[in-house]
Order: sequence, then structure tokens, then C-alpha cells
Amino acid sequence: MELWIPITIGAAFLQNLRSAFQKHLKGVMGTTGATFVRFGFGVPFALAFVALLHFGRGDPLPAANQEFLVWAAVGGLAQIAATFLLVHLFSFRNFAVGTAYSRTEPAQAALFGLLFLGEGVTPGALTAIGISVFGVMLISVAHVSITARSLVTSMFARNALIGLASGTAFGISAVAYRAASLALGGPNFLMQAAYTLSVVIVLQTVVMLVWMVWRERAEFGRIARAWKPSLFVGLVGASASFGWFAAMTLQQAAVVKALAQVEMIFTFASSVFFFREKINRLEVAGCVLIVCGILTLLAIG
Repeated sequence: MELWIPITIGAAFLQNLRSAFQKHLKGVMGTTGATFVRFGFGVPFALAFVALLHFGRGDPLPAANQEFLVWAAVGGLAQIAATFLLVHLFSFRNFAVGTAYSRTEPAQAALFGLLFLGEGVTPGALTAIGISVFGVMLISVAHVSITARSLVTSMFARNALIGLASGTAFGISAVAYRAASLALGGPNFLMQAAYTLSVVIVLQTVVMLVWMVWRERAEFGRIARAWKPSLFVGLVGASASFGWFAAMTLQQAAVVKALAQVEMIFTFASSVFFFREKINRLEVAGCVLIVCGILTLLAIG
């Protein structure tokens, strides 16, 4: 088994854990605050990863070049924009369609990987991406009255366009992170991933801080009162991101993001086995398609 596969699965599990705790935090702070803790409280852990590799393993620090800095900035800002657009979708009465289109991230990452990095995706990988993306889209619309035809015809609705834009920004960020990490040229994929994560997460934290000082100062008090769970979100979030960056240094972003859809399986497993929630047929069908897409990826990998 190639190393990027278990790294991606582990990152997906940690991201699922982070998302669960972020939902809890939204009960005590606003969306901006809950988003900020993902970055701000992750900074010390991201820096610790670099320190551990440098002082613990003796890995030399990479030299940040112009290409790296440009791609890191593009990825960090694109991820913030993608998250903002995704959160904005929830202000629509019917946000399910938009959310479904935001899940096209792996397919869009394949396109941007080709355009920006000249990376082609094999027909088998494209098939796997398509299967898993369709499965996630099914899950996204499982609780609304919608057909396959209306899902297609609604493509030009405002919420669908916002969802597509969110998926586009997520796809760009994934490809940009891979490009940034590869631009370092060494010393190894772990240090490249940790270093890239550190630079990106510091940038995102600064951007979020400036925004909150300008527009949402009240969030600082709410964050301070919930610093303990926020610290856990920072740890888990930074660890998940380290996994994503490491996997995307080893493998194309589109392929990693397709396998990362296993996060949905973790989500439903916790819903069924821990919270005793029922899932409907569309959700079951979506989970089956995700599993089929993942198995196809593993078979060709």
C-alpha cells in the first residue's frame, strides 16, 4: 500500500473529529470565531511539527522561495474564500443543492492540477473521482425533495453557483498547497508538508485576526471563554492539515481529495453507531458509491 493512502485516511478521520468539535463551538461563538479557532489555535501545533522534525529528526529547514510563497498565499486565501462561501450557503433556505455542488472539489482539483501543474489524471482515477463525487452529492440532497433532473437544471441557480464557486476555491487551494510543498524541493515530504502548513496557517490566522478586529471584535471574548475546546480543535485541525499536506506532496491533489471522501463514511458511522440516528436510502446509496469510488482508487493505486 502506498504511504499516501493511510495518511489520507488518518487525516480524514481527524478532520471529521475536528468538524464535530467545531459544531459544538458554534453553540458558544459565531461562525467567524468557530472558523478562526481552526487556524489560530492550530498555529502552535503546526510550528511544533516543524520543530519536532528539525530538532528531533535533524531535518534541515527548507528555503522559502518566491514560487513557494506565491502558491502558499494562493492556497491559504482560496481556502478562506471557499470556507466563507460554504458558510454563506447556509443562509439560503434551500442550501442542499449548493452544498452538493461544493462537493465537486476533487473533480475541479483534477482540472486545476492539469491547468496549473500539467498533471494528467488516469482514466481509472477520473472514474473513481466521478463515482465518489456523485455519492457525496447524493448525500447532500438526501433530505430534500429533488430529482437527478432538477439537480442538473438547477445548476444556474444562485445557491448552486455559490456552491460551485466554493468547490472551485477548495480545488484551487488543494492544488496550490501541493505546488507550494513541491516548490520547496526537499528535504523530505514530511518537512515540506509541515513547513508549508506553518506558513499557510500563520497567514490565515493573520487574515482572520485583521477581519475580526475590523468587523467582529466581540468574538474575541467568546473565543477566550471557550479556549479549552478551541485548543483541542486547533490540535486536531493542524494534525489533519499536516496529513493532507503530506499526502498531497506524495500524490496528486485530486486523487487525495477523492480518497478523502471517506470522511463522509466516518460521519455516518458515528451518526448510526454512537448517536443512533437513522439514515435514508439516498444516504445509503451515497455511502455505497463513495466506498466504490475509494475501492476503485485503491485498486488502481
